[in-house]
Amino acid sequence: MKKSFVIKILIIFSIIILIFLIYLRFNKQEEITLNEKIDDETLDTNSNIIKDVNYTSKDAGGNEYILFASEGQIDVSNSKIIFLNDVQAIIKLNDGNKVDVKSEFGKYNIDNFNTIFSKNVIITYMNNKITGDYVDFSLDRSSLIISKNVIFTDLENMLKADVVEINIKTKDAKIYMHEKEKKVNIKSIN
Repeated sequence: MKKSFVIKILIIFSIIILIFLIYLRFNKQEEITLNEKIDDETLDTNSNIIKDVNYTSKDAGGNEYILFASEGQIDVSNSKIIFLNDVQAIIKLNDGNKVDVKSEFGKYNIDNFNTIFSKNVIITYMNNKITGDYVDFSLDRSSLIISKNVIFTDLENMLKADVVEINIKTKDAKIYMHEKEKKVNIKSIN
């Protein structure tokens, strides 16, 4: 009788374990399905696109940098980078002058305020206008570096070069070509 009692307990114990394992397996699949649905819903409803972007910052010298864009998209691999569309920036210099920058696209770093402007870039400063395809602006370096199809015009001259570098603090400009054998092209407008 003892043998049959032990066998009955083993069978009951086995059935309980089997039921428990089936329960765990069923519950785990339901949890995975529920999590998949939540992730799908999150992807559908969350967006990394920002409309009407506006950032303002100041450097240690008191120059103010204001950035506007019709739309921004946060970089999925680096949340400190925002890709911009229809960009306009105003650099208000501490001497009262201002620099306006417009471009179709931009790349803005929210940590250091560095901005890359690209495609149809137009820079206006006092009576000067610079157009190009690529601008690297840095408050840290206090510089604007304009490159690719650069045309610099003022009231009297038009200048074509590969690169124009402008120091925001000193207002000094370096204008040069990438290749030494090529020369900067200057024409008088008058």
